[in-house]
Amino acid sequence: MNRPVTGREETQASSERGMPPEAPVRMPPQALTQFDVRARRSPAQPRGLRSSRLRRLLVLGGAATLSVLAVNEMRLVLEVDRLTVVKYVVLGLFAFNIGWISLPFVVALVGLLRVLSRRREQTTVGALSSRTALLMPVYNEDPARVASALDAMGHDIVAQGEGHSFDLFLLSDTNHGDIAIAEEEAVWLLRRRLGNRIRVYYRRRANNSDHKLGNIRDFCERWGAAYDHLLLADADSLLEGATVVRLAKRMEADPDAGLIQTLPRLHRSTTLMARVQQFAGRVYGEVLGCGLAWWTGKEGNFWGHNAIVRTQAFVTSAGLPALPGRPPFGGAILSHDFVEAALLRRSGWSVLIADDLDGSYEECPSSLVDLATRDRRWCQGNLQHLRLLTAKGLHWMSRLHLLGGILSYLASPLWLLFVLAALALGVEYEFTREVYFSHALTLFPLWPHIDPVRAERLFGATLGILLGPKVFGALSVLLSPKRLRLSGGLMLFLSGFLLEIVASALLAPILMLIHCGLVFDILRGRDSGWHPQQRVAESSSWSRVFLRHRWHTVAGFALAAISYSVSLKMLAWMSPALAGMVLAAPLSRLTGSLAVGCAVKRSGLLRTPEETTPPAITRAADASVAFYRDALSRCPNLSDLARDSRMLQRHMALADNPPSRPNGEVDAVEAGAERKIRDALTVEDAVACLTARERAQVQASPTLLLLLASIPAGYRMSRRRTLNPPTTKAGQSPAGAQVPDT
Repeated sequence: MNRPVTGREETQASSERGMPPEAPVRMPPQALTQFDVRARRSPAQPRGLRSSRLRRLLVLGGAATLSVLAVNEMRLVLEVDRLTVVKYVVLGLFAFNIGWISLPFVVALVGLLRVLSRRREQTTVGALSSRTALLMPVYNEDPARVASALDAMGHDIVAQGEGHSFDLFLLSDTNHGDIAIAEEEAVWLLRRRLGNRIRVYYRRRANNSDHKLGNIRDFCERWGAAYDHLLLADADSLLEGATVVRLAKRMEADPDAGLIQTLPRLHRSTTLMARVQQFAGRVYGEVLGCGLAWWTGKEGNFWGHNAIVRTQAFVTSAGLPALPGRPPFGGAILSHDFVEAALLRRSGWSVLIADDLDGSYEECPSSLVDLATRDRRWCQGNLQHLRLLTAKGLHWMSRLHLLGGILSYLASPLWLLFVLAALALGVEYEFTREVYFSHALTLFPLWPHIDPVRAERLFGATLGILLGPKVFGALSVLLSPKRLRLSGGLMLFLSGFLLEIVASALLAPILMLIHCGLVFDILRGRDSGWHPQQRVAESSSWSRVFLRHRWHTVAGFALAAISYSVSLKMLAWMSPALAGMVLAAPLSRLTGSLAVGCAVKRSGLLRTPEETTPPAITRAADASVAFYRDALSRCPNLSDLARDSRMLQRHMALADNPPSRPNGEVDAVEAGAERKIRDALTVEDAVACLTARERAQVQASPTLLLLLASIPAGYRMSRRRTLNPPTTKAGQSPAGAQVPDT
C-alpha cells in the first residue's frame, strides 16, 4: 500500500461509501418517429430561444454564393465544346466539394472579425445556489492521469470558494481488474488530498452496456435528482475552476439554457502529428469556433465533454433509444452528443457554445494509427445519423449539425471520386487522340475543350477558399501582439504556420484514404465496438506502420501509374496528393515519433500560448501525476484483496450494488468465475485460473469476492469444496470476511 494506514483512518475510510445516497429520476428513451409539439416547453424568457436570422442569412447565403460562382466557373471551364457524361460527373463532384469548403471559409471569416472585436465578459459576482456533479466516465484509462486531472480540478474549484457546490464523480466502465483496483486506490488518495473541501465519489459498473451513453444514463437514473447540473468531462479533459464556476453561474442566470458547450483547446502534445493538430486547433480552430457560436445562436452543438447540462432538461428530453437492427447502423447510438443536443433543442431548451470562456482543455491522438482508431468509432456513430435526419420535431439547424457530421466522413469518398473523375476525363481525351498538353508550364492540363485561363483562375480561387480558414486564423494571431509573442514571435510563428500547411497537405490524402476505408468497412456491416483510446504517445515500429498503410501506398502507386499513362504533366499536377499516399508509412512513422516531436518542440515551431505560459491547472495536474503514479505502483492485486481484511473492507466500501437480473437469467462470466473459485484449493490457484474478464467480474461482485476470501489459507480441500469452509469463529472466514450465504 501507499503508506501504513492508522486504525482511525481505516475506521473512517471503511465508513465512507463509494457513492452518495441514491436520488432516482426517470430518463425515458425519446421517440424519434413522433413528437407532440404541444409537449415542447415554453421559454422562460422572451428571447430565450431566439436566434438571429440575419446572421444565418449572411453565413449560409455567403457560402451558397461562393459555391454557385465557383460551380458556374467550372461549368464554363468544361463547356468550351460540349458536356460529356464524365464532365457532368466532374462538375457534380466539384459542386459538392466546393460547397463543403465554402461554409468553413465564411464561418472562419466571421470568427476572425469576432475574435478581433469581442470583449471578455466579466466574472459574475455572487455565490452559487445550485449543485453540480462533475462526471468523468472512464474505460480502462490510466488511473494516475485520471486522478491527477480530478485532483487539479478539485483543488481549483475549492480555490474559487465553491467546493461545497460541486461533487466529483469517477464513473468507471473499466473491465480490466488491475486497473479497477488502481482506480479505487486513486479515489482513496483523492479523498485524502482533497479532504472534506469537495466530495469525491466512485462507481464501477459490472456490465458496461451501451458504453459511455449507458454509463451517464445509469448515473442520471440513480443519482440525477440530487443535482441541478451535470458537468461532463472525458478522461483527458481538464477545466479550470473559474471556468467550471462560470459555467454553473451561466446556467443559473439563463433558465432556458439546456446545455452550454465550451471550446476545448488541445494541449500536452508530444509527437509531430499531435503538435500539428494542437497548433491548428489553437490558431484556426478558435476562429472557426467563434464563427460557429456566432451564427448558430441558441441551436449550437454538443461534443460530449467539457460542457455543462441542466439535469432536468437532460433526463426529460435527451434519453436515447436503441436504433432498431444490428450494428453498425443499429443498436446503441455511438455519437450520442449531436443527437442529445438535437433532442434538447426539440424539447424547448437552448444549446449554446461559450466561445468566450478560456480554461477548457483536452488531448488529441498522437499518431495517424491512433487517429484512425478513434475515427473508426466516430465514423460509425456519424453514419448512424443517416437514420436520424428525418426524426420528428427536430430544428432545421439540428438536422444541419447531424448532416455536417455525416458529410465529414462521406466527404473523403466524394473527394476521391472527384480525383478519379478528373483522371477519367484525362483518359477520355487520351482516347480522342488529340494533343491536349502544351509545352508551356501551367497549373492545369490544357485540354483541347477546356478554357485554360479560366481553369487557372478557378484553381487559385479554390485554393484560396480551402486555405482561407488557415489564413484567417493566422491573421488573428498576427494582429494580436500578445498572442504573437506567446506563440514564439513573428518568425517562429510564420515558420510553424508553413510547417503545418505542408504537413497537413501531405497527411490529407492519407486521411482521405483512411476515411474511405472506414466508410467502406461500415457499409459492409462491420461494427467498430468500443475500445479504450491511446492517451500516451508511443512510437510505432516500422513493421506496424507499413502493415497499417500498405494499401494507401499501393493506391498511391496505382494513381501515379494512371496519371503517368495520361501525361507527365498530369502526373506533376497530381503529385502533391500522390506524394502523401506513396509515402504514407514513412510519414506515419515520422509524425508519430516522440523523438521528432520533441525536436520540433525544442526548436519552438508549432508553439502555442499554453506552451509558452502553461496554465496553472496544467502545471498542477502534471505535478501530481508523479505522486499518483508512484503511489499506485504499489496497488494490491486480487489475491491481496482476498487475503487482507482491511483491503477487502476498503474495496467493499466502494463496491456498487449489483444490478438485479430476471429470475433464471445466468451471467456466463460470473458463473464461470464462481465455478473456478469453488474448485480452487487456494486463493492464488483461483486467481490464476480466472480470465481477465472473470477477475474484473469477481471484483465487481461482493458475493464472488467474499467467496474467494472464504478460501482458508493453507487448507487443502477436495476438488468439490462445500459452500461453508471451516471458519475460525462463527460467521467468519479466516480472512475475516463474511461467508456468502448462497
